[in-house]
Amino acid sequence: MSDHDDVLAVLDAIERAWLEGRPRQVEPHLDPDVVMVLPGFSGRVRGSDAFTAGFVEFCEAANIVDYERGDTDVDLAGATAIVSYLFAMTYERGGSNWCSTGRDVWVFTRTAEGWRATWRLMLDLAEAPAVP
Repeated sequence: MSDHDDVLAVLDAIERAWLEGRPRQVEPHLDPDVVMVLPGFSGRVRGSDAFTAGFVEFCEAANIVDYERGDTDVDLAGATAIVSYLFAMTYERGGSNWCSTGRDVWVFTRTAEGWRATWRLMLDLAEAPAVP
């Protein structure tokens, strides 16, 4: 497998874990010091425990109706990979359906154990009531 394929396999494993309601299974794919920059650069979540907790909280509060990942770009430079893609998700939360769209940007680092997510940012995030 190429580095490109290996990075996408890790991203796919992360996505499958939370989409299938197994959010704690994202943790093996994270660097212990992973950082998520919150939308609008309003703050940061630091560390794999806090990062995973965000997935757990979402999975406990929402049911995913539909999720689509657009064309995925992978840029490699040495032991670093930057992955970017558009997404669209419909989910049910609190008795209402919502549509979320945006661009997800992940940074992965090659370690002795394989590729690990080290940084994430969601850009152009928009949420609105889903149209039936």
